[in-house]
Amino acid sequence: MKDPQNRRQSLSRAELYLKACQQTGTSPVSSFLSHLGEAHLNLNYYGLGPLGAKALAIALQCDNDTTNLELEHNGLQAEGVRYLMKMLQRNTTICSLNLSSNQLHLEGANIISQRLVDNYYIQSIKLSGNDFDDSAAKCFAEALSSDYVLKNLDLSYNKICDKGGKYLGDMIATNIGIQVLNLSWNSISACGAVALSDGLKVNSTLKELQLSYNNFGYMEAKSLGQALKKNCTLVLLDLSSNNMDDQAVTLLCEGLASNNTLSILKFASNPMTDSGALTLLTTFKNNINSALEMIDISSVYVYENFLELLEQVHQKSPALTVRYRVLDSVIRNLSALDVFMRFLKERNETIMDFFQALDKEGVMEVSTLAFMKAVKAAEIPLDQGQLIWLVKKFDKKCTAKILYSHLAQLS
Repeated sequence: MKDPQNRRQSLSRAELYLKACQQTGTSPVSSFLSHLGEAHLNLNYYGLGPLGAKALAIALQCDNDTTNLELEHNGLQAEGVRYLMKMLQRNTTICSLNLSSNQLHLEGANIISQRLVDNYYIQSIKLSGNDFDDSAAKCFAEALSSDYVLKNLDLSYNKICDKGGKYLGDMIATNIGIQVLNLSWNSISACGAVALSDGLKVNSTLKELQLSYNNFGYMEAKSLGQALKKNCTLVLLDLSSNNMDDQAVTLLCEGLASNNTLSILKFASNPMTDSGALTLLTTFKNNINSALEMIDISSVYVYENFLELLEQVHQKSPALTVRYRVLDSVIRNLSALDVFMRFLKERNETIMDFFQALDKEGVMEVSTLAFMKAVKAAEIPLDQGQLIWLVKKFDKKCTAKILYSHLAQLS
């Protein structure tokens, strides 16, 4: 419950806000009035417009309570943002600001950047969906090149291309504050992607880099792989929905092979296959210092070899989470050995008994054809796919012969 002094301050701000609304000819937002004195002020989707922003800015100039101001999708435009940035010259309490989807364009980017040049308080700013282009990216990059206060920068859903990516890459090479950078849903590739990678090589603060829905492919994967060899702070890398195929994955894995800080890798909706998935998992297995805890390849259909390798990996790294897709037939094939061994157990036979009965000459090998015929004759409940998979498991070198001595350990 607010003390009398806080109630008087809230009343004062309410009166100030209502007067500002009257002066600007805008309708008061009841949500603002009902949440005066609270740290989190959510005014998303209220249609404030530039003049509504002006009235709000007047009321917040001397506010000491609000720390997080949410103004997404309010049609603020550059004019409205100008009022807010002027307000922030006096207000030193607001440290988190959401200005996403407000039709800000380059003019708005210029206004915000000018404020960020002398930033001492803003730690998080979301600017998603404002039609920012390469010129806008340049504004932000120049303003933040030596900034150490801003921790979270969201420039997703904009129109930043290669030049913009280069400006931002140069920025993260010198910036010593940003920990989370969201560049998803832009059109960064080529020189822009290389510059981001070069910046990542020397950056010492960035922890999360979100690059989904850009144009990263083979060349971009190569530069990122080199960056991951040197970077020692990044813990999350989101490359979902790019153009990275199996060859690109191989290049990325050159960095993952020695990286010891990345814990989350998001790679869904890329044109990679089960082969690329195997490369990723093998790289993790071989890097004893890997910090990976989650690999998201949830759009990739994996096959039996991947699942068997994953089972081996989980024996040493049970905490690793891997998201993938798998066909029912693959799961069924992997159960073939269990079905076979369970059948033998019910007959009080060992696997060696089964093969020795087929090995009339005692040469410790049986043809795969003879094995398949024996399985069918014994009416072991395996379908054709399961049987073929079992044969491949026993005859890994595809010699058409099963050297069964090494199978004794399965008994």
